[in-house]
Amino acid sequence: MPRVKRGSTGRKRHKAILKAVSGHRASRHRRIRVAKESLLHALAYAFAHRRTRKRERRALAITRINAAARLHGITYGQLVHGLKLSNVLLNRQVLAELAITEPHAFSEVAMTAKSALTS
Repeated sequence: MPRVKRGSTGRKRHKAILKAVSGHRASRHRRIRVAKESLLHALAYAFAHRRTRKRERRALAITRINAAARLHGITYGQLVHGLKLSNVLLNRQVLAELAITEPHAFSEVAMTAKSALTS
């Protein structure tokens, strides 16, 4: 098998790794071996935390909806159940946004859910 010299390929790979870890501290952005490990951990954390961020945002939306719903004399669970019964297709993100920016519109939604629960 012929000999293959990989100088430019390796340098290109090393430069890509160092560029990706340019914001890391100490030897993590200088030394290839340490930088590569740092990059692997950073990518793993980024993947996992994207899911965590979705989870936290949903929890925040539910908290906001519950607080706004209780101002109208209904709980979060009752609100969601009433909306399902009345075939209102608003997701939690939109409901939370309505609760904050458009309180009058949210009160209409809450009244719709209440009326669906009583009938």
